[in-house]
Amino acid sequence: MLQRLRLPFEVVSPDVDEAALAGEAPAAMALRLALAKAQAVAAQAADAVVIGSDQVAELDGRAIGKPGTHERAVEQLRMMSGQRVVFHTAVAVVCRQHGLERAMLAPVTVRFRCLRTDEIERYLRLDTPYDCAGSARSEALGVALLDSIDSDDPTALIGLPLIRTCELLREAGLDPLGA
Repeated sequence: MLQRLRLPFEVVSPDVDEAALAGEAPAAMALRLALAKAQAVAAQAADAVVIGSDQVAELDGRAIGKPGTHERAVEQLRMMSGQRVVFHTAVAVVCRQHGLERAMLAPVTVRFRCLRTDEIERYLRLDTPYDCAGSARSEALGVALLDSIDSDDPTALIGLPLIRTCELLREAGLDPLGA
């Protein structure tokens, strides 16, 4: 997704524990993890402008993480069937040169269709979204599970809110339009 901004970049995986803190709200967790990921990479690349992101799904006030297994994905999709789920997508930028360490949230409200067991099983066989918050990959076949998507940043559900990212990059002195 960063290629869309036409800025040079490299991908570095941060070593960050993604476990929730006791009593942590899903939105706060997404913000904390996005910033922690950016800080972890910035600690090794002091001259870089570092972007971190994270996404936490929320159903009825409860965080829904990455399922990791088929059984857990089936359970998540059954819970979300016919429900409204908020995907809290956070992006953070750390730029030591500009003294910037800031994270922003781009929530996305998704309404899942009422899903049959055979639809859930077929989807999971075809898309295997075991590494996605909430077991649904909307940029792929997961869009067939949904009734609606509501967000002011259309890329947020995919995992990196590019509108918010551009805003933070401008604060760090990088304008994708070169102005």
